[in-house]
Amino acid sequence: MNDGIVIQSPPQANALFLLFHGVGATPQDLVPLGARLAREFPQAAVVSVPGPDRSDLGRGLQWFSVLGVTEQDRPQRVAATLARFLATVQAWQQRTGVAAEATTLVGFSQGAIMALESTTTPQPPAARVVSLSGRYSQLPTTAPAGVRIHFLHGDADPVIPAAFAQQAARQLQSLGADATLDVVPGLGHGVSATTEDLLVQRLRAA
Repeated sequence: MNDGIVIQSPPQANALFLLFHGVGATPQDLVPLGARLAREFPQAAVVSVPGPDRSDLGRGLQWFSVLGVTEQDRPQRVAATLARFLATVQAWQQRTGVAAEATTLVGFSQGAIMALESTTTPQPPAARVVSLSGRYSQLPTTAPAGVRIHFLHGDADPVIPAAFAQQAARQLQSLGADATLDVVPGLGHGVSATTEDLLVQRLRAA
């Protein structure tokens, strides 16, 4: 397992937050968000996790290549790396002693794609998934059992338009899933202070 950045590790953690960065980025990019979560949830273990491969974009890391990616082949690329993603989540759960029921996956962009994909497995590895500027590789056809999903997305995102999050939230809700959506006015492909505030509100309400 590639070591992540452990932002907070209490002796007896009652929750686990795993943060997954976007393609071409590194775990350091999500440390500010992780630090906010650590302050808000002092008994939680908080870790920013690295992607397993060097990015094809020339810098940073990735879970799968986005070079030449299409709507048709994205699901296959995600499926091909999903086992590694699930193993990483399970390894951190074992390391911190926190079960799936108390685990939250917080993914940004490609990290969100992977976190959302994990909810389509027969036994999802976390009880909560947060998609920041993310999307499904393909829309789910069944509601994930026992998983709350929160979408937070900028309405000015030029990389992954907010329409993907809106469509996913509607689809999940129509299937009876526990899903929420917050669209941040004026925000592009990123995480703002407003995003952090909304995320904390959602996590506290869940």
